[in-house]
Amino acid sequence: MRFFKTNLILVLVILSVFSLSPARADNYTDTIDIFIKSDAVKPFFNEAYGYAVFPTVGKGGIILGGAYGAGRVYRQGDITGTATLFKVNIGFQLGGQAFREIIFFQDKRAYDEFTSEGFEFDGSLSAVVVTLSAQAQAGTQGNTAGAGLGPATGAQAETNYTKGMAVFVHTIGGLMYEVSIGGQRFSFSPIN
Repeated sequence: MRFFKTNLILVLVILSVFSLSPARADNYTDTIDIFIKSDAVKPFFNEAYGYAVFPTVGKGGIILGGAYGAGRVYRQGDITGTATLFKVNIGFQLGGQAFREIIFFQDKRAYDEFTSEGFEFDGSLSAVVVTLSAQAQAGTQGNTAGAGLGPATGAQAETNYTKGMAVFVHTIGGLMYEVSIGGQRFSFSPIN
């Protein structure tokens, strides 16, 4: 029991370090600009019904792990609310990492599903890691892979919507090895 309490405290400290900087308007604009520069992502801005942007998601753990991020939700270019990303998982994992995430909604149905109470990704949805124009497939649940900050390879991943959503992440920093269970869970708060 003491082991899990110690790990829980460590995970909470790691997550708080990653999420200390408040989400400023500049962070959203900068994050969107990073994704627009990717040839694989740019078309989604033109065709998507909406999207959710998370400028900084912190992830960390030692056996017991978690992730946290705060973001904004857009529908046809207008901000409709805020969202919180939260993930808790148990399994082999070690380290900490920070990344940006954007989730595109293909249509109104996908947008409504995401903004419903307690939406959670299942194992069939995956993310494309965007790093210096190189992409690689990485799961949002289960085994997680990442791309380094090495030179661009020019490789393009075939990216399509899955269940009406397409997810892209951009690594900010850190190193984490993870084989765990659990999915990203979201809460949505509309702007009044």
